[in-house]
Amino acid sequence: MPVPMETSIMTNLTDTQAVLLSSAAQREGGSLLPLPASLKPGGGATKALDALVTRGLAEERETSDPAATRRTEGEQRFGLFLTAAGAAAIGVLPPGADQQNAGNDKPPVQAPGTAAKSPSKMVMVLDLLRRPGGATLAELIAVTGWLPHTTRAALTGLRKKGHAVERGKRGDATCYSVAVQ
Repeated sequence: MPVPMETSIMTNLTDTQAVLLSSAAQREGGSLLPLPASLKPGGGATKALDALVTRGLAEERETSDPAATRRTEGEQRFGLFLTAAGAAAIGVLPPGADQQNAGNDKPPVQAPGTAAKSPSKMVMVLDLLRRPGGATLAELIAVTGWLPHTTRAALTGLRKKGHAVERGKRGDATCYSVAVQ
């Protein structure tokens, strides 16, 4: 499971891009493919993948996994993988980053005046809910790793804390949003 980082900068990602990056961060190799079950193959997913590569949040690399293959050249297979910038965009360390620092006995050096506290999952949920168009239950689940009933309970908890969680529709999917205060 990826380790949360200091900040989350998900505000410039589309819903599809956030779901793709979140699912890749949960995979051991960081592959964006196969697509998460909440996304349908086609134009929207293809455009989101291309945009992630263009922005440097994902990169094309050779792979031996047929399920992670995006294109082939002869015998070589190429897939899309999460970059460090892509992991930072959703507020997590890239897959394997915790293993890279396993032999390091010294704590990481922090800049003066920065907090060591990482954002909670509720902060990430609120970030998603504050985006234009809000977030679907599937997107919230992909970011938090919670089960559906836990995610719905968190939305109820936010309502009880005074957040105006509104429910709407985006296509056939129910989406939730909170007004930016």
